[in-house]
Amino acid sequence: MEEKIKMSILCGIYGNLLTEKQHQILDDYYNNDLSLSEIAENNKITRQAVKDVINKGKAKLHEYEEKLLFMYKVLNQEKVINEIIEDLEKIENKELTKDKLSKISKKLKTLIEE
Repeated sequence: MEEKIKMSILCGIYGNLLTEKQHQILDDYYNNDLSLSEIAENNKITRQAVKDVINKGKAKLHEYEEKLLFMYKVLNQEKVINEIIEDLEKIENKELTKDKLSKISKKLKTLIEE
């Protein structure tokens, strides 16, 4: 996954755990696509200060994800749900066997247990 997209997702999930200033700067950088210069000007700080805030914020977001794994779990659930949808669409095409139905059932149980 592209780093910018990953950071945007992490910011959405864990952003409220950062300081208000960190969250705003990360949001401007990753979601609003502002440059370091634009963020620095808007916040009346130097580009280097913006870069430092972004690096510290990124480290914090990675730390939260490393411990909580929320993004990983959500992305994994989306993957499994899409697989289940594909399998269920096979029912419409009458390609579903008892074995495939059993696999769907196991996938759903796994999602529920997570």
